[in-house]
Amino acid sequence: MAEFLEEKQIEVNKVPFIISKIPAVDAREIFSKYTSSNIPKVGEYEASEAVMLKMMTYVARVTPEGDNIRLTTKALVNNHVPDWETLVKLEWEMLKYNCSFFQNGKASDFLKSIARLAESKGTEMLVGLLGRLSPVGKPPSTN
Repeated sequence: MAEFLEEKQIEVNKVPFIISKIPAVDAREIFSKYTSSNIPKVGEYEASEAVMLKMMTYVARVTPEGDNIRLTTKALVNNHVPDWETLVKLEWEMLKYNCSFFQNGKASDFLKSIARLAESKGTEMLVGLLGRLSPVGKPPSTN
């Protein structure tokens, strides 16, 4: 199991966690896949979940007894992250801590570019569906 790099204790929804920097090669994989797997695609949830679980291996839950439990499996994430909203906020904290372009107000620029890409892909899909749903032919009779 990889060592935590530059650990930082944070609180998310009043729950203490330790987050860390992710080693270069793992970070490259995680953040490349994270952005592409979270752009809305039908049936692609598994890729999004897999990359989230890999990112969570660099997170630990601090228990009331002071133990640090690394979130290395889906079961550990489910047992030590109280709800999905906390999980999403924890993911966001990892993104901010590991990616400089999420800091200093640049996150909104990045998210705007993702939104533009999602809108473009959505428009592309709708135009394709429109062509299939609107067959060319005689207009209906007005009688």
